[in-house]
Amino acid sequence: MDGILNIYKEAGWTSNDVVQKLRGILRTKKVGHGGTLDPAVTGVLPVAVGKATRLLEYMDSAGKIYRGEITLGFSTETEDATGALVERTPVSPGLTEAKVDQAMGQFLGKIQQIPPMYSAVKVNGRKLYEYARKGQTVERPVREVEIKELVRTSPLKFDDQDCVSFDFRVACSKGTYVRTLAVDLARDLGYAGHMACLQRTMANGLIIDNSKKLVEVENARDEGKLDELFLPMAWAVSGLERFNLSEAEFAAVQVGKRIRRNLPVSNEPIAVFYGEKLVGICQTLENELKPKKILI
Repeated sequence: MDGILNIYKEAGWTSNDVVQKLRGILRTKKVGHGGTLDPAVTGVLPVAVGKATRLLEYMDSAGKIYRGEITLGFSTETEDATGALVERTPVSPGLTEAKVDQAMGQFLGKIQQIPPMYSAVKVNGRKLYEYARKGQTVERPVREVEIKELVRTSPLKFDDQDCVSFDFRVACSKGTYVRTLAVDLARDLGYAGHMACLQRTMANGLIIDNSKKLVEVENARDEGKLDELFLPMAWAVSGLERFNLSEAEFAAVQVGKRIRRNLPVSNEPIAVFYGEKLVGICQTLENELKPKKILI
């Protein structure tokens, strides 16, 4: 079994939990996920099986789309609804949808983010959440991410706790912390805030409407229909530039030979195909394509 599965991750599961469960269902150790989801977050989790696991590093290059809810009025230590309350700031009844929309527009494009303390980013060989659980804070690396879309998708919902919530949709690059985006947006509006809930609706071209729960994968195995759930390995590299090989180039790449082509030197990975079949990954070096990972 070599290919991609579009898995619906349910709340309460870690992404690694899903991988471990699938290893048992599929009876193979060669299973990995592309793009971690926090346990409370639901939605699309791309999973690579067999040879496709060699492409995991490229599986989130095409970006992601999320929908969720932001609450203004109080913040939490985890930046989402699972953490302990940190600060309260009653929301003014004068807050308008126009003000929220204007603030959201300021986040479009490339922005700087500081990963939350409750995250798996490593600093000095330890994950940030390991420091956070001990009450420690450390200097966190600033990262650049890209916000392609950030829109409010519901009216403002005021409650009797001096809080206001609203639904949103965001399209973003890999490495984006949506809960940090929610906190930063709230701060720009003058309030403490957090991400109340989140669901990933698209990742690497895979959409939530076509995703399958683990029980559905298990049922397909029992019915001998697993093949119907697998997508071609090409889905793992949908965010990379594509290059089509000639017959002679295909033969050369299979044995690890470089291909002479007048290409710009970028040192970026390129997905190479022969017809509609993914052959592997190459890099451009000095007007050459250098095989990096060959799958056939």
